[in-house]
Amino acid sequence: GDDSGSDTSLLSDNLLSRLRETPAAEHEDLLVSFLQGEVQAVLRLPDAPAPMVGFFDLGMDSLMAVELRNRLNRAFSGEYTASNTVVFDYPDITSLATHLAGELADGSTPAAAPQPEPAPVPAPQSEEEGIAIIGMACRFPGAPDLQSFWRLLEKGADAITDRRSNSDSLNDVYGNPPRGDAAPQYGGFIENIDLFDSRFFGISPISARLMDPQQRLLLETSWLALEDAGIYPDQLRGSRTGVYAGIATSEYRDRMSADDDNFSYLGTASSMAVGRVSYQLGLEGPTMPVMLNCASSLVAVHQAVSGLRQGEVDLALVGGVNAVLSTGLSREMTELGMLSREGRCKTFDAAADGAVRSEGCGMVVLKPLARAEADGDRIWGVIRGSAVNQNGASAGPTVPNGPAQERLITTALLRAGIAPGEVDYLEAHGAGSELGDPIEVQAAAAVYGRGRSQDDPLLMGSVKTNIGHLEPAAGVASLIKTVLAMNRGLIPKHLHFEKPTPHLDWESLPVRVTSEAVNWPAHPGRPARAGVSAFGISGTNSHVVIEGYGDSVAADAGDGYLPAGAPQPVDHPGSVSISAPSAADGTPGNVKTRLLPLSGRTGEALRELAQRYLSWLDERAGEAPSESGVDRELLADMAWTAGTGRAHFKYRRSIVFDESASLRGGLEALAQVDAASLTAVEPAAARRPTAAGPEALGGDAAVAAAAQAYEAGETVDFAELFAGEQRRRISLPGYPFQRQRYWIQ
Repeated sequence: GDDSGSDTSLLSDNLLSRLRETPAAEHEDLLVSFLQGEVQAVLRLPDAPAPMVGFFDLGMDSLMAVELRNRLNRAFSGEYTASNTVVFDYPDITSLATHLAGELADGSTPAAAPQPEPAPVPAPQSEEEGIAIIGMACRFPGAPDLQSFWRLLEKGADAITDRRSNSDSLNDVYGNPPRGDAAPQYGGFIENIDLFDSRFFGISPISARLMDPQQRLLLETSWLALEDAGIYPDQLRGSRTGVYAGIATSEYRDRMSADDDNFSYLGTASSMAVGRVSYQLGLEGPTMPVMLNCASSLVAVHQAVSGLRQGEVDLALVGGVNAVLSTGLSREMTELGMLSREGRCKTFDAAADGAVRSEGCGMVVLKPLARAEADGDRIWGVIRGSAVNQNGASAGPTVPNGPAQERLITTALLRAGIAPGEVDYLEAHGAGSELGDPIEVQAAAAVYGRGRSQDDPLLMGSVKTNIGHLEPAAGVASLIKTVLAMNRGLIPKHLHFEKPTPHLDWESLPVRVTSEAVNWPAHPGRPARAGVSAFGISGTNSHVVIEGYGDSVAADAGDGYLPAGAPQPVDHPGSVSISAPSAADGTPGNVKTRLLPLSGRTGEALRELAQRYLSWLDERAGEAPSESGVDRELLADMAWTAGTGRAHFKYRRSIVFDESASLRGGLEALAQVDAASLTAVEPAAARRPTAAGPEALGGDAAVAAAAQAYEAGETVDFAELFAGEQRRRISLPGYPFQRQRYWIQ
């Protein structure tokens, strides 16, 4: 009962008057005495507990925590209201007394000393300049690439299913219940996790079969992220490029354990998963696997940002990966109450009952902003600040801590040089926890609510409601979603939010969950801004502050909502322009034809690449319809990016075109060719477009000569074909991996 132990505690109805009569320096001691009595009453202890002993170490549960919070609010008689999460945020008598003393000093007790205003946010220092996101790639549930991921988000789709679509080919893995077992195994599963293009990376079939799918996903997604950045991967060999990736222990190894003959340490070690990326690409910067549960990939982003700012690396490949295979681990997580029994991540909702396990991979390419601008890179967004911390002595090793989250966000904002009220949106960790979600909202509101007007609430959402919880890759999934939303100018709908959790006083908080898709808030004079959070079950917290790049989305570049690089003059040392003097718009006057070089490791890959370019052409024509088809400048940028920003393999075709119709014709012809009829060529020595030199030919003849040389296996210097022009890097189709099945039987 509420009266138990009242004779050993300071009477609640006497508390406020005693505080008013007591010097401010003695308030904490008074509150400690009061709290000892209240905790003794709630827990029905024979003696008053020691101030430093944690509430939950004494046996307190969540219902008792609510009772203690209610007793506090009755004692303060409406002059102060404790938050629903206060007992979890300050989980012992000493820390709670300190917190209450500070809160009451800000209120109406006469002995209170005035609290100083928050220190002004400093301007960014030179060492804290922005880090540009210049490339992205992903393979998520229901979304094999960036474009399909955005379509999923835009539609408000839920990618969670009760089993794998290709479960017949996968035995004894999560998502494939035994025959006759009707019980669902909910998850966010990617298509064909058992398939991999081993030939592309020169990996033998035996080695590929023993490789954890996490290694395979990292290899393929890293390659696609570099392609998205317009970086020819061979140019990075020997460079100070770092690889940082969140990863979990190998569940594929658990699958192997049934057959000792098939076990592979190198194929399943987390360090090898990240190290293999550096090995395959010849990268010589730091290679760091990060294993901090749900915070892993966002901590990896923080480490990469630090490495770039300290000059330790010049470029960074960053992300995370997860493969959900173990039925035993998933069963244990369900028994611990971590997973939703309904198979839905109902973040912030009253019916939230846990997360849903998901798998996939996301990678981003990072580079210092000033260098990215100088190099004409495609800039998706800019990381302005990041921070990592730990809960410390919280209510429990797996219990979130609100004050730690507040300190984390404050630190990231200080490093970003951005005021809390100037952040538009928070991509929350939001794992669908009845306890964790309210703690996160309360902490976010406490920081991001500062200086925020009532008509400009912090918008909040979580991608976990769409694709589930990718665990070590969750942070990078949130980051990619947020950057896509910035570029589209649209914040997607947050799913499964029907009845807000009752553990928060929503009306008093300066936040709003995006239960419907909304346009990104417009603020003239500054770019879009967002925070991204990821919190690990081990107590590690991470937060990143992102800013949009430029004042408008990339539709102005004629390429939909995909960012394009700034125009760069093509200066080729020692070359003479193959074009006549430039027209008024800076385009060389007599360039009539262009060359699109396409290549693949196999004939089928080359044919499929042509099909992808046809789809790209259709999308561009739909975005900017005109009588002549796609804008010629955009097609010239396409040819430039494909020539200088892609690898060139042995199976080759040159598409020579002068407008979109002739380009389409060439692509259609290649897309319909029998792949078996395509033959490989052996690379030859580097050459100029013609032996006589470009100045001896007109533009069309030089392009024709380069096309012939390319198909003969020669290394064409594509820069010569664009000398004297200004060209931009743009988004192009990624490589079509030709995957085959490699799996433990």
